[in-house]
Amino acid sequence: MNAKDELVRYYRWLRQYGLNDSHSGNASIRIDDAVWVTPGGCCADTLVAEDLVRCALDGDPSDGASLDAPLHLSVYRRSPATAAILHSHGPHCIALTLDGQELAPRDFEGAYYFDHVPLLDIEYRDYLAESPTAVSEALSHARIAIVKGHGVYAHGENLGLAYKWTCALEASARIIYLTSQNTPARES
Repeated sequence: MNAKDELVRYYRWLRQYGLNDSHSGNASIRIDDAVWVTPGGCCADTLVAEDLVRCALDGDPSDGASLDAPLHLSVYRRSPATAAILHSHGPHCIALTLDGQELAPRDFEGAYYFDHVPLLDIEYRDYLAESPTAVSEALSHARIAIVKGHGVYAHGENLGLAYKWTCALEASARIIYLTSQNTPARES
């Protein structure tokens, strides 16, 4: 499978497994001096590799690219080892951080992967202007970051790692949520 087809596959998985709705989130890969990013407003269910938008790594985002294309380019420029970025809207991650408290995984896998999950508080009206710098700074020293009320950004040396971090953090958030629910006492 070529890299662009693989990007589409991972973007669809975000939708398929409840980490995005049909038209949310975005994704990108870096191939040499180009970044291929999902188009603005695309549908995960119908996206094909030919729909991806090429952006020059050292230039401005191309027309039609996701609104987050400047953020993706900023991360790639700041973190040269990064070859893939996934942006998702995992409901448990978002819900557990709406109060401004950082998400601190308590399960083994989450604690093993994430010693710190940066939580960025960016006003919605300032998001497009501030997110490229804020998220790229956070990801320069973390695998994953959450923008309060918005979503999760994960990056890695490949799509598999970015997806792994995304899924692992949402699983940790789900575990935290489940442990916070009132459950009946177990019978002996």
